[in-house]
Parts: sequence; structure tokens; C-alpha cells
Amino acid sequence: MLERVRLYRAPSTVADVDEIADWVTERLASTSDDRTPEVTVETRFLETHRTPALAERFAAARVRSPYDRETGNTMVGTVRYEERALEEPEREGGVLYDGEKIQRALNAALPTEETDLSTAHVIVLDRALGTWGRHDGRWHKRVNVLGQPALISVPGLYEAPAKPEAYYKAKQKHAMLAGDAPPREVLENQVEGDFLVENDPRTTDALKGYVLQALHYLETGSAFCDDDGCRLYNAHQHEELVTAQLQGTQFCSEHAARYR
Repeated sequence: MLERVRLYRAPSTVADVDEIADWVTERLASTSDDRTPEVTVETRFLETHRTPALAERFAAARVRSPYDRETGNTMVGTVRYEERALEEPEREGGVLYDGEKIQRALNAALPTEETDLSTAHVIVLDRALGTWGRHDGRWHKRVNVLGQPALISVPGLYEAPAKPEAYYKAKQKHAMLAGDAPPREVLENQVEGDFLVENDPRTTDALKGYVLQALHYLETGSAFCDDDGCRLYNAHQHEELVTAQLQGTQFCSEHAARYR
């Protein structure tokens, strides 16, 4: 039984973890269990629970290319880069990490007395995370990686779901005319469509459902909902993300009974 939830801030992002914690507390108080889990907000996990090996483990989890299953570059310069990124997270960017390897690395850094499933650790990260797609032999960016600890990638919220078709058509057209890929912000300004962009003011609201997905998984063993209007839906496109997390009634009838 889940007794406590620890949410960890990502101060280099616009995500308001305190607001997320308040929302999650209300949802958990709606369940039929006799005791509501205690929800606390903690400072940045990579600062308070850093281990000597963490920089090297981040280096070993770096994705080399979209179609290469092997990961890692533990050369001295790369490890030093990861050490600097741990110290100054605002300097990190543009790197995709194997989410499962990062999860194992951070699990090893958890307090020994809080490694069982009575305590849920949900770490909001400023890193882009991916998982390997066995069905198509390539890496896919993710918003969350479920388990203990659960990882929530803020960059993944903007980058993982597919954008509207017009976005990719505009990108292809620019490449044909100019011979290179346009800056992302140029496309975001040119293409109409409802999708989230970096530092989007809707970030906090959108992440609430992803945090609840992580807790729902630990409590029930069920990861996602098939109803595309439910906060527990696993959106693969930005339009779906907006529908599930920012519009509608928040939950399907089944999960509304549990979380109101």
C-alpha cells in the first residue's frame, strides 16, 4: 500500500512541482482507501541524492544515434560534461538518455529505507529520456518512465509526442528550399496547431496527469487508460496530449470514480 509520495523539483524548468503536489494530493484523497498517502515536495534529486558514480552512469546512458541500440560514451570529456551538468543543470541540453538506464542509476541512489513500494519517488527531470522500440528498431522519446523511481521528463513533454502533420510538411519544405533544417522555434511560430513548446505556460497542468500515471501504476500495476479523454491516457501525438491533459472532464468514468 502506498504510504507516501515524494515529488522532486526540477528548478531549471518551468514545472511548478508544488502545484502538481497539491493536485495529486486531492486526487489521492478521493480514493476509497482509508489512509491518504502523504505527499511531500523535495528539492532536486540530482543534487540531494547524488552518488560518486552518477556522472559516469549518465554518460553510459547517452543514446548514440536514433537507430543504435548500444548506448554510452564514458570518455573522460563526456564524464566531465555530465559532472558539470549535475552541478549546473541549465548548461545541459541536446542529449537523449536511455530512460531505463537512468532509472536504474537513480534507484541505486534512493535512501535504503525508502526503496520499497510504500514510498513512491517521482523525479521531475530536465533531461530528455527515451526507450528502445523493439518493434521498429529505434529510440523513442518519452514523457515518463514508470517504475521506482518514476521519471518525468519535462523536455519529453515538448518533444516526445508527434506534432501536427503541417509541422513536418513545413520542415520538409524548408529543407528543400534552404538545404538545411530550420530552427525549431521558427517552425513553431509558422505552423498553426495546438501543441506544447519549450517553457510552455501549460507545462505544469499537462504534467499533473503524467505524475498521476506513475502513482497509478505503482498502486494498481496498470499503466495507462485506453480512453483518449482521460488523464491516464498515453498520448502519442500532441493533439492527443492536449485533449487528455488540458481539455475535457479529466477522467473517464472508471477513473473518475477513483480520482473524482
